[in-house]
Amino acid sequence: MLSTIGMNEILQIIGANYADPHRVLGMHEVFVDGAKKLVARVFIPGAVAVRVICPAGKDCWPLGMIHKDGFFEGEITGRAGWFRYQLEVELEGDDSFVCYDPYSFAPVLSEYDIFLFGQGTHYKLAEKMGANFAVVDGVDGVLLTLWAPNAARCSVVGSFNNYDGRRHPMRLLENTGIWELFIPGLAQYDCYKFEIKTHDGVLLQKSDPYAKFCQLRPSTNSLIYDISKYEWDDADWLAARDAANPLAGPINIYEVNLGSWKHHEDGRFMTYTELAHALVPYVLDMGYTHIELMPVSEFPYDPSWGYQVTGYYAPTSRFGNPDEFKYFVDYCHRHGIGVILDWVPAHFPKDAHGLARFDGTALYEHEDPRQGEHPDWGTLVFNYGRNEVKNFLIANALFWIEEYHIDGLRVDAVASMLHLDYSKNDGQWVANQYGGNINLDAVEFIKHMNSVVLGAHPNVLMIAEESTSYEGVTRPVGLDGLGFSLKWNMGWMNDFLAYIARDPIHRRHHHTNLTFGMMYAHTENFILVLSHDEVVHGKKSLLNKMPGDLWQKFANLKAALGFMYGHPGKKLLFMGGEFGQFIEWDEKRPLDWFLLEYGHHCKMQEFARDLNHLYRNQRACWFGDVTHEGFAWIDADDNNRSITSFARFSDDPAETLIFICNFTPVPVESHRVGLHHVADYAEILNSDDAKYGGSGVVNDEVMKAEEILCNGMQYSIGLRLPPLGVVVLRVV
Repeated sequence: MLSTIGMNEILQIIGANYADPHRVLGMHEVFVDGAKKLVARVFIPGAVAVRVICPAGKDCWPLGMIHKDGFFEGEITGRAGWFRYQLEVELEGDDSFVCYDPYSFAPVLSEYDIFLFGQGTHYKLAEKMGANFAVVDGVDGVLLTLWAPNAARCSVVGSFNNYDGRRHPMRLLENTGIWELFIPGLAQYDCYKFEIKTHDGVLLQKSDPYAKFCQLRPSTNSLIYDISKYEWDDADWLAARDAANPLAGPINIYEVNLGSWKHHEDGRFMTYTELAHALVPYVLDMGYTHIELMPVSEFPYDPSWGYQVTGYYAPTSRFGNPDEFKYFVDYCHRHGIGVILDWVPAHFPKDAHGLARFDGTALYEHEDPRQGEHPDWGTLVFNYGRNEVKNFLIANALFWIEEYHIDGLRVDAVASMLHLDYSKNDGQWVANQYGGNINLDAVEFIKHMNSVVLGAHPNVLMIAEESTSYEGVTRPVGLDGLGFSLKWNMGWMNDFLAYIARDPIHRRHHHTNLTFGMMYAHTENFILVLSHDEVVHGKKSLLNKMPGDLWQKFANLKAALGFMYGHPGKKLLFMGGEFGQFIEWDEKRPLDWFLLEYGHHCKMQEFARDLNHLYRNQRACWFGDVTHEGFAWIDADDNNRSITSFARFSDDPAETLIFICNFTPVPVESHRVGLHHVADYAEILNSDDAKYGGSGVVNDEVMKAEEILCNGMQYSIGLRLPPLGVVVLRVV
């Protein structure tokens, strides 16, 4: 049988070298010897017979084999024009199947979708790119789309076609760089990848950048998954969240690595569902307002802790499927706990199945390694000047907030995004157009992202991990700021940890480490952080940073947390710090929960619990965090005794708190502090209380205001100060 097309085109189809397979395959009206005919063409490797059948009737048209590798063509007689049809296929070995022909469908992506993507403003991109269930012309299937503008050919490969790149080549939508194919009949959990042929003839197999779910490592397959079926039960939480400014309330974050918080006794990871039922009650009991999860976006390498992402739209399969992660978030919300997700738009790994040189060229990254690589991390830098790359990331930020109801994103490594010379020597970086070291494309991307995200969801939290003195990180975009909600206070953290790790005898020489933070405390909206980064790589655990014997270590840690919780700024503590995890954090093993069988650790946890609840319940602890009105020093200059005292205020003088911190092991039986508000005070927390493992230097009686000049104030009170302790007083 002779074909109505040339053998050259047939061979290109068979060799998977055709960028527009729909022009050849499928049903077409053609003219042969001046007569119009309706023909169907099919290429199915391994097929021995193919028939076109009409689902609505009993008509059947056998196709002739044009090429032994599985190319078939035949005339459809008795029909006036194109109709919806199926293929009945016989394979070698007597296997057979019936399917709709993927090459019988018109393009699905609209011109508007394509326009928005090209402009970098398609904020619902996850619904269009990657693999999405769809109904096209009444047929159920999956629409697969891919951006690979420099590819010679793209195919969908997977468990349904034996990973044969010839079987499902995609159509290049003209002048868009987008490839598309609608495949009827694909099902939940079907494995797939994209096979990309470069113009150099190299075959690449890539995971779907927009995959909603991925197989468990070390597999690199993407999985078909419908994320739209979950029924949420957190409407009350979302309504309350969207009605209140989070910066005007308490934010006390428990930072968690899901893979190492707890394990089953046999060493297995807990699932998202199991973690919800174990972690949420613990967080509620301990008094935290939010859980911050280290990255859950899919990643291949466990020691990267999730910060080297290959699946930006997929919660990792280590702990379950996307619906189970939604259940985790839903369960948190139903119990009054917010969820913050670590998010990594600064860099991505070089893994062959990931974004690196995605279509054989530097697509998501820069071609020049001076612009495109992070030497410290061995990763690649996103090209923020490319609209499609910006769209990929901004749509991803919205995706987690809208699809998974995430309450905030902690944006990782912002300093590395902003600075072209980040961790680089001369000659290793390229200056911007003005000769400076600021990445102007990254600045514009961040402003765009925060404007879009907070414009749509004003009361979610966009949090910058930014370690430099870059100005305006939390200033609104309209005032030429970056527009973040909050910024990690890395300067305070470094100064404070350096101070608290010193032997108390030397602390008086470093007193400004305690006080300097107030010089800039309100230049940004800050979170005070004692994060995972401070308890790894030889830095020691928080407890083990503390000087002295075991009792002094615990006393120092309690005093440190007490000072931190009184200082202006929202709070974050990494898991384990609350009960005195003694060894460094290791992502391969769970926290040492057995330590709670020992008195020091159990009492440390009790102090942390009471401190958290005090922070949440006392408005003065968080009122005015992002303004100047909630804090005043009483005595910032008592360096010789390493004592600091300050007041926290709300808009009600009766809620005033006084914090006094003694960072030496010497108790003070008679200490006097001046009063901003003349009133009597009672002790509401003392880290040296015997119930917290302290020595019992407490103040049981109400402290009466006396007209005695102290700290430049007319009235003052006297009290006892415990060794290595913090005392919190409240108006009575």
